[in-house]
Amino acid sequence: MGLFNRFKRSNEQKIKRPDAHTIQEEQIQQDVATEAKPQQKTVNEVETSTFSTPVEIEAEAESKTNTDIQTPESLAPASTETSTKDHKEKNIAVETANNDKRGLFARLKEGLKKTRSKLGGGIGDLLLGKKVIDDDLIDDIEMQLLTADIGVEATQEIMETVRNKVSRNELQTIEALTDLIKEKLKEIITPSEKPLVIDSAHKPYVILMIGINGAGKTTTIGKLAKKFQTEGKSVILAAGDTFRAAAVEQLQVWGERNHIPVIAQHTGADSASVIYDAVQAAKSRNIDIVIADTAGRLHNKDNLMEELKKVARVMKKLDDTAPHEVMLVLDSGTGQNAIMQAEVFNKILSVTGITLTKMDGTAKGGVIFAIAKKLQLPIRFIGIGEKIDDLRPFHADDFIDALFSQD
Repeated sequence: MGLFNRFKRSNEQKIKRPDAHTIQEEQIQQDVATEAKPQQKTVNEVETSTFSTPVEIEAEAESKTNTDIQTPESLAPASTETSTKDHKEKNIAVETANNDKRGLFARLKEGLKKTRSKLGGGIGDLLLGKKVIDDDLIDDIEMQLLTADIGVEATQEIMETVRNKVSRNELQTIEALTDLIKEKLKEIITPSEKPLVIDSAHKPYVILMIGINGAGKTTTIGKLAKKFQTEGKSVILAAGDTFRAAAVEQLQVWGERNHIPVIAQHTGADSASVIYDAVQAAKSRNIDIVIADTAGRLHNKDNLMEELKKVARVMKKLDDTAPHEVMLVLDSGTGQNAIMQAEVFNKILSVTGITLTKMDGTAKGGVIFAIAKKLQLPIRFIGIGEKIDDLRPFHADDFIDALFSQD
């Protein structure tokens, strides 16, 4: 029994005590396992590690995506955003321009309200409810055109075309008749749509303002000066109306308001001398435009009309091409008398452009058609109110559309 126990203990010891070869083999296996298995760090090692946190890694990744990696895909969102922004800005600009245009047209309709009621509205009332174009209707339309101060020549031209088309059965509806009248009116005034263009080859460009008393010359000068100034041009005003102290003062107020120099002398001074000084001053100061006022005079006063010739002669001593624009200012409210004025002034001093003022205060604005038909002179501007922006460059299409607008 004792021997058996000793043998048993000896075998157990052999099993528990590995040999050197076994120990070496196990050590190799442990080393391989250790290399394959990620090392575990202690808490202190993790806290002191230089590795970035998840938040820092995410931020760094975003930074690299936005800065280092400039792929088309990464740039696409920014490009799309820029394109969308540009598109929106363009739409806003277009919408603003359209709103401005609608606002200007609405103001034009309002300014032509009295003439519109007489001409476009008057013809519209005649045609309202009509089914047939007969002689009575044609006669009524002719009378309406004459009372709207369209003038005899313009009216005859329009009605001759109407009667010819009716006789050939080419006008079947009231709508076609209305369109024909509008078309003929547009044909009459379109040739006079010639905007004032400042020729930079002439410096200064001299504009001589002429017209009878009360036509609105001085106010028109102030509005023109502001318009040119807004366009970036330099201006000098010449207070050539030396007969009225109020005219000089009014021009000086316009000058002070817009920081524009005004050349003036005492009441009763020679108008030609004042304008000469203004042109000379403009030359020395390299000014772009001179606008010269003149005393209002009746077209039937020969001695006063001759003074205008003197003004032109004196200017030519400094510039033989001056004045470069002779602008006749006519009060629309004078109706057919405005044509007589224009004929006389044009005979004395060749008129190069016409401004029709005070169209907002009269139903006789149809005289513009008579002027265009008979005189065939450029119509530069129309005045439809007291505000600076109410002096408008003349556009035939807008004018006709405003006259026949139904809303």
